[in-house]
Amino acid sequence: MTKVFVPGSFDPMHLGHLDVVDQAREIFGEVVVGILHNPSKPSGMFSVDERVALARATVADRTHVTVSAFTGLAVQAAAEAGTSIIVKGLRTASDFDIEQQMAQNNVALTGVRTVFVPCRPDLAFISSRFIREISANGVSVAHMVVPEVERALAAKHGER
Repeated sequence: MTKVFVPGSFDPMHLGHLDVVDQAREIFGEVVVGILHNPSKPSGMFSVDERVALARATVADRTHVTVSAFTGLAVQAAAEAGTSIIVKGLRTASDFDIEQQMAQNNVALTGVRTVFVPCRPDLAFISSRFIREISANGVSVAHMVVPEVERALAAKHGER
């Protein structure tokens, strides 16, 4: 069993993220989901602690999956988690362009390798940004997130 690192801001974690975790677990055996703060993105809807709690609720029924918060670069967090492989999901060709450049930098600088997994076609449209926007307008996102995340979104928006 190989332990791998699945990094992201997960604001909030959704079924597309869960698909990447499931694929990584099936291929490698053990997954550490790393909740990272990305300084190039806005501060987010949920605090890091809230994101960790929601991610833990999302993966609660999966064995060999843990969730922790990390600071710094994904490669630093991967090393801190005791892994040398990062797993990233790809939805589109533009995702590949961005992720490939990061993967090349990571391996050149640290030796940490990145493995890409394609997301399921029925989940390719999902993004945390769209989930936040849709939910803010009172529309259900139940088909994109687990119930705990939908409830947390509704609470943030003061709905239902």
